[in-house]
Amino acid sequence: MKYFLISGEASGDLHASNLMGALHKCDPEAVFVGMGGDKMREAGCNLFQDYRNMAYMGVIAVLSNLDKVRDNFRIAHEALIREQPDILVLIDYPSFNLKIASYCRQHLPNTKIVYYIPPKVWAWKRWRIHKIARLCDEVFGILPFEPDFYGRYGYRCTYVGNPTMEFVQSYLTSAPDIARTNKIALLPGSRRGEISHCLPTMLDAARDVVREEAQKGQRYEIVVTAAPGIEDDFYRPFLQAETLTRDTYPLLHEAAVAVVNSGTATLETALIGCPQTAVYYFAASKWLGWLRPFLFRISQFTLVNIIAGRVVIEELIAWRFTRKNIRAELNRLIHDEAYQKKMLSGYNEIRKALGTQSAAMSAAEQIYKLKK
Repeated sequence: MKYFLISGEASGDLHASNLMGALHKCDPEAVFVGMGGDKMREAGCNLFQDYRNMAYMGVIAVLSNLDKVRDNFRIAHEALIREQPDILVLIDYPSFNLKIASYCRQHLPNTKIVYYIPPKVWAWKRWRIHKIARLCDEVFGILPFEPDFYGRYGYRCTYVGNPTMEFVQSYLTSAPDIARTNKIALLPGSRRGEISHCLPTMLDAARDVVREEAQKGQRYEIVVTAAPGIEDDFYRPFLQAETLTRDTYPLLHEAAVAVVNSGTATLETALIGCPQTAVYYFAASKWLGWLRPFLFRISQFTLVNIIAGRVVIEELIAWRFTRKNIRAELNRLIHDEAYQKKMLSGYNEIRKALGTQSAAMSAAEQIYKLKK
C-alpha cells in the first residue's frame, strides 16, 4: 500500500518516522511519500517538501510568508493527485493538515484518512473536533482521556499509547542507575522566541537559589538544555557560569530539580522522575486571567496535571511566571521532602494512566487493517 504522511515540525517528523517503521513491519511492501523531515527521509519516505519550509507559527509568520504557505498547499495537492495514496496519515499540525484532509476527501474519495496525534481540541479551538470527525476515517490519540472527550460529542477516538512514555522507557531500560546530584535543570523550550522570553527569568531565579545554597555550604550547578535545531551560539548571551547540554534525559535523570517550559518536556521530566515546576510566558499576561475562560477550556496547562486530573506540579504561567515565584518553588522542591514525595506519587499515577503499549505499533496495526 502507499501511505502519504504529513508532519510540519520536528516532533511530528520523529513520530512519523517511528510510525513508518511500525507500518513496514505490518506491510513489508509499504511505499511512503509525503512532507516532513530528515527522520522521515531516513526511514524511507520520498519527501515532496521539508517541514522547515512549512513551520510558520502564528498569524504574523503566516502572513509574511503567504506565498510560501500557498506553495506548500499547491505541492501537497499536486502530490496527492499524482500519487493516489491508499491512506493519508496526518500528524498534528492542524492548520495545514485539516485543509489537506478536506482537499483529499473531495478529490480522492477512496483514500482513507487517518489522524495520528490529533490537535489538542480539548484545550482550545474545540470546534475543530467536528471537522476532524467528519474528514477522518480514524483518529488515534496519544493521551488516555482523548477517547472519552471525543465520545462526549458522539465521535470515536482510539488511544494507542504515548510516544513520550515509549522514549522514556527505552532510555531508562538502558541507562545506568544514577544518583541525584545537586544540579538544577532548566528546560527553556524548543523555539527561539519562547527561549528568549523564558530563559533569562529562569536563570535569574536559579542563580538566586545557587547563591542562597552556597551561603549554607551547599553547592548547586545550573545546567541548561539546548533544543534540536538551535545552535549553541544562540544560548551564549544568556549564560554566565552555567553549562549547556543536549543530553536532556541524562540530565533529568540526575538533576535534583528542574524548571521546565510547559509542553511535552514536563511529561518527560515527570516520567523520568525529576521534581519540577512548569513555567510559560504569555505576552500581555496581566490580561490572561480575564481572557482565560474565553481562550481555554482547561483548568490546568501542563500535560502532567491534565493527565493526572489534579495539580501534581506547580504551574507558574503568565502573571505567575516571575523570578520570585520560581525561586520560592525551587526552594520548596529542594527542601520539602513531603512535597517531593507527593509529587513523585503523582508521577506514578501518570505512568499507570499512559500504559506501556507502543503507540506507533498500535496505530500501525489499525491503519494497515483499513485497506485489507
